[in-house]
Amino acid sequence: MLAYPSSIDLSSRTLRFLTGQLAVRRQEIGTRWRRLSAARQALLALAHLRCGDTYAQLAAGFGIGIATVFRYIGEAVEVLSALAPSLAEAMRTIRAKAFVILDGTLLPIDRIAADTPYYWGKHKRHGVNVQVLTDPFGRLLWAWPALPGSTHDLTAARRHGIIEALADAGLRCWADKAYQGAGGPVRVPFRGRRLKRWKRRHNTTHTKNRCVGEQAMATLKGRRLLRKLRCSTNRITDVVKAVLVLHHASA
Repeated sequence: MLAYPSSIDLSSRTLRFLTGQLAVRRQEIGTRWRRLSAARQALLALAHLRCGDTYAQLAAGFGIGIATVFRYIGEAVEVLSALAPSLAEAMRTIRAKAFVILDGTLLPIDRIAADTPYYWGKHKRHGVNVQVLTDPFGRLLWAWPALPGSTHDLTAARRHGIIEALADAGLRCWADKAYQGAGGPVRVPFRGRRLKRWKRRHNTTHTKNRCVGEQAMATLKGRRLLRKLRCSTNRITDVVKAVLVLHHASA
């Protein structure tokens, strides 16, 4: 197999951050020797999480076995996901915002037709539902654990306790029509075709406030790994948490 040098559009600060976390992990478990240093393992993990390089490609590029690549990436994801803040911790940071934007997205997965819970009829594909909170400037604040793609956005928000947490924090929240009936701090546009003028003006203002949240979706979808996940559905939540931690580390 041929190998060639490539690049990753991430800062060196992100590499140093992950290297430090992996070095601490190696000290905790008493690692004596490995084929790759902590810095090289961090680079390998970033190539996978950012660019979506396959295990075979990484094995050829770093001169190690595919099984070793699998273990190294799994360890890096585990270390990063453990650093992801809980809902309560995230809300302490979010309280300082004027308002937040709540939205849900479908991350496509490589599943067969028999996996009915993961099939989303709206987009006619299999995936997982991930709820996202962003600040008024579209910066990604938090991403919730992945649920089967057939889960409605409002159901997912209630299951994660997002609406209650926002109400307790006294925060205003903008969301799309999928969150009709959420109540509390969640503001949604009016539905219908023949709306009164003041309702149309309200919807226009609402859309202007909410549309910047698409920047956070672009942040997630900008990582090739999340454009079509091929790992077990049990690991997707940890992968999303790892991406969130890396995003905050590079911000």
